[in-house]
Amino acid sequence: MSIFDKFQDIAAGIGELAGLGIMPFGAEIEQISSATEGVVLGHPVILAGTNNYLGLTFDPDCVQAAREALQVQGTGTTGSRLANGSYAGHLALERELAQFYATPSAIVFSTGFLATMGAVSTLTGPGDSILIDADCHASIYEGTRLSGAEVIRFRHNNPEDLERRLHRLPRGGEGSTLVVVEGIYSMLGDRAPLAEIAALTRQFGAYLMVDEAHSLGVLGATGRGLTEELGVEDAVDFIVGTFSKSLGAVGGFCTSRHPELELMRYSARSYIFSASLVPSVVASTRVALRILRERQDLRERLWGNVNHLYHALSTAGFRLGPEPSPVIAMMVESKDQALVWWRRLLEQGVYVNVVLPPATPTGGALLRCSLSAAHTEDQVERIREALCGLGATDARAWAPQADSAPLA
Repeated sequence: MSIFDKFQDIAAGIGELAGLGIMPFGAEIEQISSATEGVVLGHPVILAGTNNYLGLTFDPDCVQAAREALQVQGTGTTGSRLANGSYAGHLALERELAQFYATPSAIVFSTGFLATMGAVSTLTGPGDSILIDADCHASIYEGTRLSGAEVIRFRHNNPEDLERRLHRLPRGGEGSTLVVVEGIYSMLGDRAPLAEIAALTRQFGAYLMVDEAHSLGVLGATGRGLTEELGVEDAVDFIVGTFSKSLGAVGGFCTSRHPELELMRYSARSYIFSASLVPSVVASTRVALRILRERQDLRERLWGNVNHLYHALSTAGFRLGPEPSPVIAMMVESKDQALVWWRRLLEQGVYVNVVLPPATPTGGALLRCSLSAAHTEDQVERIREALCGLGATDARAWAPQADSAPLA
């Protein structure tokens, strides 16, 4: 027996892909020339799989802020904030996030994964219950695993199933239950029925956490996400998110209307034992947050691109996620079909993501496209032409299932 035996299935899968001459996972990006263009595996491409929703990775003000911070404060902090101290930029970014969300405080983490995992695992523990949407991100699942709390999945976007499971808890889980959902789900681009879920958590006295990773900057009048768009911010206890989508950087955060959030700074292991964000990233993120707040035109441009491509692909016969979103997922009959189409798109100058079972919520394979405010009309049309050229009407694509994974 070897500790490597557990990886045999993975090795076999990698070998199969190598035999086909296709390796879509971790493909080398040799050059990035703008927010929407680059060179991948030797092919000049339109980048349509980067989650760069507002196109801010090359914004001149963000780049200049990062450059100035790099020159003045160096390349890194070389330690955690609790041990080494916080730079003034860390504290300013937290104040600006709290102001943005109208909350008492916010805590910044080194990645979005660490923020979500750390918040879930620290807020709950033995004797508590966590109810999570079955399609939640891996960082949420990892947080539940570390927490020691009772973990209960409810059917994806199904408030009725959530209500049934809350009823089964002692006293409905009042005071000791955390419900976790996402604003926009990263695989199919669908939104949580957040108004109904917020009403249930209020009814049962549970706490509600919303992961706005893919909805920050995308939804809401000022870009705060689905909670703002639906007017339920007063009913949401914790919001977690990332800087690596709409803000064009890396890092994550948790904010809350509860002042006790600050105590998590002294107990979240993913905060205490991780090196803090480097000054250049903090600086560019602060500028990006200001741009997100001030430039409604970016969201308007993003949604113009989204609606154009989504409706064009639907008309062409693709089976898509249930509603328009910056994440446009095309459900494909088989793994082999998805891999061949991914390579064909790359050769035609369009780079998208391919997602294979068991990572997909539908049981089939996905070609996952993400659009940006930085995509021009011509680029969106070129993406459409490349996708429609795959022969969508002959794909016998997978239909979304009413329920995701089998639940206990």
